[in-house]
Amino acid sequence: MRTLAASTLIGEFFVIGFAGLVAMKDDSLSMGTVWTVCGIAMALSLLLCGMLTRPGGVQLGWALQIGLVVSGFFVPMMFILGVSFAGLWWASVHYGRKIDEAKAHWAAQAEQSAAGSPDPA
Repeated sequence: MRTLAASTLIGEFFVIGFAGLVAMKDDSLSMGTVWTVCGIAMALSLLLCGMLTRPGGVQLGWALQIGLVVSGFFVPMMFILGVSFAGLWWASVHYGRKIDEAKAHWAAQAEQSAAGSPDPA
């Protein structure tokens, strides 16, 4: 799960940065506010890459997804990108866990077959 979810978060890092560039063109938003919010969100996406296996890491990832969708009120294209990345996040977590379970199952089978077979020496 960690590899898939981290890949999604790295993609979000770049999307958040590009959304900040687009938001800078909005006269109603100050540049300081835009880059403070974008900087925090970008840092969070990078920090979450290392926190995925810790308790609450996936839930913080969901909070970031919600934040991306909500950012669509300031940069309308982020509604589409936020929902897209939320779908990618769900798929990364869901299928990543299935892959981890399959790897654990295969490792257990390999260990059993190695323990059950006689030593060739």
